[in-house]
Amino acid sequence: MSATRADPLPPLRHDRVKGVAMRLAAITGFAVMAATIKLAYAHGASTPETVFYRCLFGLPPLFGWIAWCRDWGVWRTRRPMAHVLRGGLGLASMTMGFTALGLLPLAEASTISFVAPLFALALSAPILAERVGARSWIAVAVGFTGVIIVMRPGGTLPLDGTMVALGAAFGVACVTVALRSISRTESTRTIVFWFTIFCTIASCALMPWFGQAHDGFAWALLVLIGLSGGIGQLFLTASLRYAPISALAPIDYLQLVYAVLFGWLLFGDQPAWTTSAGAALIIVSVLSTMGRRPVKETPPSSLEA
Repeated sequence: MSATRADPLPPLRHDRVKGVAMRLAAITGFAVMAATIKLAYAHGASTPETVFYRCLFGLPPLFGWIAWCRDWGVWRTRRPMAHVLRGGLGLASMTMGFTALGLLPLAEASTISFVAPLFALALSAPILAERVGARSWIAVAVGFTGVIIVMRPGGTLPLDGTMVALGAAFGVACVTVALRSISRTESTRTIVFWFTIFCTIASCALMPWFGQAHDGFAWALLVLIGLSGGIGQLFLTASLRYAPISALAPIDYLQLVYAVLFGWLLFGDQPAWTTSAGAALIIVSVLSTMGRRPVKETPPSSLEA
């Protein structure tokens, strides 16, 4: 164990069934959050509000998790500015991701978001000096071809929505690269704690200009955004302590199934065949990179920025 760590990190435990179950719960939470965000937009909520209440109402599950683990020193850190950088990147990508959900159908917004690992792979070469082979670069090219198919240049999808979704995916990739550095000295709970605190405070600063009165149903949606997103993030983090990433990552694509289902049930959306074709290319390209062994270890990260 490195002597530079702020707190001892708990050992990994091997229970693949439990890890998979937790990952399924996490993906369900994120899918509910995405669908609820679109419903909240339809009932008058703004993007700054959805971001703020996602963070605010994500605090109770986080504090409950900390109490359950009895990790009372979770707030201790030796790298406060690293948390500020991670928080700024995460808040920016979260804001873009939530905005994309308001501009695009659920299936298309979710599909484009899955290009984030390919962005991270491309960034790992110049920033982290990781060796990226020809096979990985081919996978990146195939994945971005899938994105172009989903975007359907000249089609019906709004260009601003697709560009914002791509920006959100790039932001998630930047967060992934930042996490590879910060996780060398900080525990996962410390990273999640300071990210949630940072985003809550930063997004709260916008409420005097963007906060509005809502009816009871809209408030229920805003609360559900925070609870589902917060619980999803905690389950995802916990899953990585029981099963390897290679066993869990394919489960993430269940979110596409949820997106199509919720989009059809709640909004009457029917994805075009190009969305399915592009999603298939993106999924294949990302999964093909999972056997790659980077020079530097990649720590657990979150589907959320």
